[in-house]
Amino acid sequence: QVQLVESGGGLVSAGGSLRLSCAASGRIFRFNTMGWFRQAPGKERELVAHLTSGGSLKYADSAKGRFTISRDNAKNMVYLQMNSLKPEDTAVYYCNVDVTDTSYHSSNYWGQGTQVTVSS
Repeated sequence: QVQLVESGGGLVSAGGSLRLSCAASGRIFRFNTMGWFRQAPGKERELVAHLTSGGSLKYADSAKGRFTISRDNAKNMVYLQMNSLKPEDTAVYYCNVDVTDTSYHSSNYWGQGTQVTVSS
């Protein structure tokens, strides 16, 4: 089993910045993919940013140029730096990882979510 704990959400004014962190723990052999998703009230969960073990990056069009996903393999951490935040970025943000564990089984995990609220 792998546990994910997100932090860094909060209330920020439009144009401000936040840095979300996701700490992973458990029997982790390798991260296959890391990503951030978000879900606004009344909307479906959507991909914000995605990073593969090979370094391939993918961003939602709404995030390009403003958000940056990164990782620290030594600390089993994944981050989402969000700049120039807009009210439409308000959502619950979820960390998602696909992990190969020490028994060489791969599974997908979600964090509990962290609220980001951007005021106009």
